[in-house]
Amino acid sequence: MNNEVRVRFAPSPTGYLHLGSLRTALFNYLFARHNNGKFILRIEDTDQSRKVEGAVENLINILNEMGLNYDEGPGVGGELGPYFQSERLEIYKKYCDELLANGHAYYAFETAEELDEMRKVQQMQGKQTMYDRRARVLTENEVKEKLASGIPHVIRLKVPLDTEIRFTDIIRGNVKIETNLVDDQVLLKSDGFPTYHLANVIDDHLMQITHIIRGEEWLTSVPKHIILYNAFGWEIPKMAHVPLILNPDKTKLSKRQGDVATEDYLKKGYLKEALLNFMTLLGWNPGEGEEKEIFTKAELIEKFSIERVNSAGAVFNVEKLNWMNGEYIKNYDIDSLTVLIIPYLNAGGIDTSDLIKTKRVIFAIRSYISKLDEAAEQAKLYYSDVTLTGEHIEIVKSETSIQVFDALAKKIEAITEITTDNFKPVLSEVQKETGVKGKNLFMPVRLALTGEEHGPELGMIAYVLGREEVLKRLRKLL
Repeated sequence: MNNEVRVRFAPSPTGYLHLGSLRTALFNYLFARHNNGKFILRIEDTDQSRKVEGAVENLINILNEMGLNYDEGPGVGGELGPYFQSERLEIYKKYCDELLANGHAYYAFETAEELDEMRKVQQMQGKQTMYDRRARVLTENEVKEKLASGIPHVIRLKVPLDTEIRFTDIIRGNVKIETNLVDDQVLLKSDGFPTYHLANVIDDHLMQITHIIRGEEWLTSVPKHIILYNAFGWEIPKMAHVPLILNPDKTKLSKRQGDVATEDYLKKGYLKEALLNFMTLLGWNPGEGEEKEIFTKAELIEKFSIERVNSAGAVFNVEKLNWMNGEYIKNYDIDSLTVLIIPYLNAGGIDTSDLIKTKRVIFAIRSYISKLDEAAEQAKLYYSDVTLTGEHIEIVKSETSIQVFDALAKKIEAITEITTDNFKPVLSEVQKETGVKGKNLFMPVRLALTGEEHGPELGMIAYVLGREEVLKRLRKLL
């Protein structure tokens, strides 16, 4: 086998990119980059009934958007393609014929009704539901006759009986299973399309995959795959089955308890860097003594190893994701953040044509949002006219408040521009002149500028509103 590390992400185009699939792709990508290897995208589209129009394009777009660029696959090419399984049917047929010729596979002719009846009987008897291997005893002549008469058929794997399959999983350690418990899996369906098991093994071998990193739901399929590798006389890749992602109640992450599509998180305004960081830490840890939780992609590539993936399920904690995303937003390049947030502000009815003001607003609100779709609500403060009601009107009409507004307006008229640094000293001067201090000073000013009792610090508000707008709002009350 090739010395170069080669891994693959092999999704089916059945709709959105599930967060679990994103993490599988991510672990494969990080492992490949850490080992200077190749990351391959293969589309497993042999089940045509489940194929969703546009799903492949959506998948590729999201991988590219998330920065998980693959080295071989659809749109990129590569020497070991094609990378759509539906374009490899002749390859599967050829290898299936080889298995038949070598006695590792056989024809089976049962109808769907017969198989259904078989399962019902097994259930009534309390047995494991699996194919009862009845076609294994057909003679060569019986098989020829059935094929000649055109009876629909499938090709099944001839599982060796009364033996044990053992393998070592990088994450789970040693696994063993009795072959009598392994189904004589269908390899080629009656429509000529292969099942997952046959196509998967053939493609992984021909594409020279060295490490298979996938979800733990495929762990029970490994014995079937090992039997196939042995039947072909091929070297078996190393395997790692990553744990499930769980809801907080420890059930499998599903749509019933919230969003599970990567697209939904990107639309809400989770930054791709935060999502990658968070998803990597679901089930993987950077090692003992590592306190920090915020990692760049380069740091994750440097630190990543499959051995530090936990075998237990990882709980998807959306509060933790919100915290992490908020940290990224706080520290993001302001120009890049502005480009990302403007569509959310526009969608919230905010005019962003004044780019200087928009950037100031984003600078002011970035510490108060955990995802970008919260930006418009936070930004309204800087675009709405101030409306006061009830006791707020009484506060701004008081004699001390009027004194403060008058003194503050004069001070601001004397400066050319408000900054976050010069507004505080101006308020200190107003305090000295008027003798009004504490809540009696700050509350009226805050109400005059925003109409709210709480919010960002006054210097930031005044800076974002700008000198003319601050004066306008103070004069309105005077």
